Amino acid sequence: MSIQIKTIHNQIDINLPNEPFKIWGQMIPSLENGKWDYTIKRFERTSTQCFPNENYDYDDNAIYLGAYEDEKCIGLAILQKDMFKYLYLDDLKVNSAYRKHGIGSKLIAACMNEAKKRKMQGIYTIGQDNNLSACLFYLKNGFEIGGFNNHNYRGTPQENKSDIYFYKDCDTNA
Repeated sequence: MSIQIKTIHNQIDINLPNEPFKIWGQMIPSLENGKWDYTIKRFERTSTQCFPNENYDYDDNAIYLGAYEDEKCIGLAILQKDMFKYLYLDDLKVNSAYRKHGIGSKLIAACMNEAKKRKMQGIYTIGQDNNLSACLFYLKNGFEIGGFNNHNYRGTPQENKSDIYFYKDCDTNA
């Protein structure tokens, strides 16, 4: 499988459809003496979830990176410029048929290159605590937990969920 990561400049590819993912556990972060750690709670039953499609409008202020097999977009990363020295990884997705082949990691590496080019501190993103596969993916790719928000979903159908903030700094030795 030959995958190429490149900048996307069209409306169609930035609207790669969302696909279901497994919900099999929860990451429970904890902060002690200024250092984040976590435990994992496995669910008795596995379920699936699928986020609604976003219907993005192409915006020159965002950075769109696509993973391509030949000319077919199979993965997407969207970075937003933020007021801080981090780029915000607003969306990361890989077509389900291509998951577990390192494509998400390649997209993260490309995001880090974009942050370095722009002399940013790094990138950050948010993962729902019950999307354990995504949370573990970020940690495996060198992110660290940097925050937790258990208020975002109050008053919504997702009231029992929380957001975990993940940060990855650029390598200053490179």
